[in-house]
Amino acid sequence: MKVVIMGCGRVGAWLAGLLDADGHSVTILDTDAYSFRRLPPKFGGTALIGNGINEEVLKKAGIEEADAFVAVTQGDNRNVMAAQIAKHIFNVPKVICRIYDPLRQELYSTLGLETISPTTIFAQILKEKLES
Repeated sequence: MKVVIMGCGRVGAWLAGLLDADGHSVTILDTDAYSFRRLPPKFGGTALIGNGINEEVLKKAGIEEADAFVAVTQGDNRNVMAAQIAKHIFNVPKVICRIYDPLRQELYSTLGLETISPTTIFAQILKEKLES
């Protein structure tokens, strides 16, 4: 599977490493080259400096052949914009978008974006731990 990941923070770098170790073709984008230090030493994918809401940068990352796109930057707005571009302009089959704000997450889900909110997931885990 060919995957483009936008955001090389802890989650993006970890996901890139996991997918690469499983033999997938991974390209990870970030606006800050220093972020790539988080990638595993044996990472065999491609690390590209660039903004994932820029169509030319996405093309350079191989979005036109991608099977999946994951947006995991710190910014909900950037993640949503990039996910929409990947889904509606480049017709990437699988697009996943991280949204911190639970209200936005619900809204974007109703608009057809596959979203994950670590805020709601972690709050639910804590609630279950407290109640057990």
